[in-house]
Amino acid sequence: MKQLEKLTYFPGCTLKDTARDFEISGMAVMEALGYVLEELERWNCCGTVFSLTDDDLMHQIAPVRDLLRAQEAGSEEIIALCSMCYATLKRTSLFVNGNQERLDKINSFMNKEVDYEGKVSVHHLLEVIRDRIGWEKIEERVTNPLEGLSVAPFYGCTLLRPEEIAIDDPDAPTVLQDLSAALWATPIDYAYSVECCGAYQVVDHRDVVVERTHRIISAARRAGADVIVTSCPLCHFNLHDTQKELVRTIPDYEEMPIIYFTQLMSLAYGVEAGKIPTALKAKVKRLQTVKGEG
Repeated sequence: MKQLEKLTYFPGCTLKDTARDFEISGMAVMEALGYVLEELERWNCCGTVFSLTDDDLMHQIAPVRDLLRAQEAGSEEIIALCSMCYATLKRTSLFVNGNQERLDKINSFMNKEVDYEGKVSVHHLLEVIRDRIGWEKIEERVTNPLEGLSVAPFYGCTLLRPEEIAIDDPDAPTVLQDLSAALWATPIDYAYSVECCGAYQVVDHRDVVVERTHRIISAARRAGADVIVTSCPLCHFNLHDTQKELVRTIPDYEEMPIIYFTQLMSLAYGVEAGKIPTALKAKVKRLQTVKGEG
């Protein structure tokens, strides 16, 4: 049996709480592809939001500590599933790696730790899937082709902005479309796929997020989507949670399934991992039954 290749994995807080299905499905599909996501030991919260002040080094300590944990583990990289964790860790690595003055100051703050050397890079799992594994191998592993399923990608902000951390073209990304196609689903184009979901406005201005959710989902539905796929736990929460208000307030409103890209992969790979919306599983089963009868 071929030994699984290890990837140093940073889960972040949300994947241990409300986004458990993201982690569970991510680990399962990567194992199916010959990889194991090895959780970083002693990781801490990345801080969620990157500090934009150049001399505010104290707010870089939390994410730098995570880079240091990878260094201590003998790894030169960290792989993230959560788009927000990816963005914070990536921006921090670009901020300190190669800048000795900043490294010296941050290491002096962390005087009870070994020095961080500034050599750990940060990547999103989608980059690993696209650039190392490749779409051909992703397709080869499919056991339940998602033929007939229309998938609307929702990128949100943090995979694509700012430009220096973008994993794809910020204005016209294709990685989620290409992944969907490799799983035999039909990716669709629609307005708002790279727009902000409203982010933390959901705390104080929930009405803003409800309005944006309605706009995003309506555009995807008009384009023929059966499901919206994302890589961001906050986008998932906002679209899924505030959609409940649309169900309550709009007559005959039909709820749109919102899932992570790893859950879409688990459907195509026949891997039982995490909770898939019942209506979506039923839809896939119907499509496969029709195909079999044809």
